[in-house]
Order: sequence, then C-alpha cells, then structure tokens
Amino acid sequence: MVSFKDVWELRYGEKLEFSFNGLKDYLIHRSVRKYTEQKIDENLLKSLFCTAQSAATSSNLQLYSVISITEPLLRKEISECSSNQKQILTAPVFLVFLGDLYRLSRVCEQENIIPDALDYTEFTLMAAIDAALAAERLVCAAENQGLGICYIGALRNHPHKVKELLSLPDKVFPVFGLCLGWPHPDNTSGIKPRLKQRDVFFENAYSLNIDIKEYNHRMETYNTDQGRDSIQAWSILTSSRCTKEKLTGREKLLSFLQDQGLMKK
Repeated sequence: MVSFKDVWELRYGEKLEFSFNGLKDYLIHRSVRKYTEQKIDENLLKSLFCTAQSAATSSNLQLYSVISITEPLLRKEISECSSNQKQILTAPVFLVFLGDLYRLSRVCEQENIIPDALDYTEFTLMAAIDAALAAERLVCAAENQGLGICYIGALRNHPHKVKELLSLPDKVFPVFGLCLGWPHPDNTSGIKPRLKQRDVFFENAYSLNIDIKEYNHRMETYNTDQGRDSIQAWSILTSSRCTKEKLTGREKLLSFLQDQGLMKK
C-alpha cells in the first residue's frame, strides 16, 4: 500500500518531510483502461451522480447534462467517433458529459425572457466548466469507492456525428466521455509524474521559467519503467500536439458550436 509520501515522490521525483495521509487518495489518480466484468451497483451509481450534482456550478445555472450509453450498438458508434478506444466498449458504465444551454433557454421561454446572452462565448465557457467540475467531483468519489475511470476527450473528434447519435438539440454540445468500472488486475498504468509545483503554482505574478529538461528526464524514467522505451520526450510529444494535424477533427469545433447557436459573440 503506497503512502502519501510514496505518491508525492512518484509525482514530483522528490522526497518530503511532511505527510497528509488523508489526502493520499486524491494523489493516486490514474487512467484505467481495462476493467473487470463486474457491474456497478445502481445505488452506487445514483450516489455518484449526486456527488456530480453537488459540485460547484456558476450562479446555480447547472449548465450541463449527462447521457449514460447503455445500448451496445450506440456504444460502438460512439467509440468509432472517438478514435475506436476499446475501453468505451468494455467499461461497465460510459457517460457523455454535455455542455447544456438548451435547458436554460427553455426556462427563459417559460418565463417570457429573451435569452439574448446565450450565444456569447461566456455562456459556452461556463457550460464547459460546469461539466468539468461535475465530472471531476464524480471521479474523485468513484475512485474513493475503488472504481477506475478514463476520460475520453476524443469524443470531440466528430461533434456533428455525436450530435446525430445522441439526438442533441441546439445549444447542447459534447465536452468529453467518461468510462467507469472496477479496475482489472492486469491494469498496469502507473502514477505519472507531473511538472514541479514551481512550474504550475506561482505567487502574485506569472513566471516565465520552466525546467523542461528535468521533467523530460522524469517522464523518460517513468516510460521506461512502464515498458514504453520508444516513446519520445515529453516536450516533443507535447509540442506535436500543438500542430493542426493533431486536432483530429476538432478544428471544426467552432463551426459546430456556432451551428448549435453558441459562441457567436
């Protein structure tokens, strides 16, 4: 059983003198892509949904919705839209988190208020943030219960197709998918190193300094330990993700969102 200090060293490559073991479970997050066939109890799932709805939400607008994909053929089609990631098909539960401004537009309609701010960028941003906050609170609760998770950002590769498959109305957009399940004993994903805190958390002003070589070295050691010797340096992989060819269809997101009546201003 790893301790708080163990996980800290794995994350940052450095030992420390203090310990908060009550926080350990929040440090050991990892993506789990292989699950057992054990189902998730319905009452546990309802409780996890409650944790999601207990997350902070801007002005209590609750600008998100979640669709559970239980139909096998629909799962397969969603997987095909998401780089054919196998865990979408094998996870006991697969959720699609949506930014949802449609519900609020209906509320405005019922109250005879013209919602002329919903097509501003601010509202789309709020919806994406609400969805992310809800999902991450659910994830923390799920991991606390021993479940494993895997976010699926590739759900945004083909937003028009996802809209069609899920019958999304205007003012609703896919943010990401989320796999949930009991980790398979063969799951070998480790605790991945992170950038040093000094490279992420600043005091009073932004710092332009970052020790890329140090982090490259720690990631190289991690990949070797995971049997991934052929993986390029973190800085090279990260830089390549900044090229248009790596957007894998997501370069069309703005036009999709505008077609949905969003981000026009």
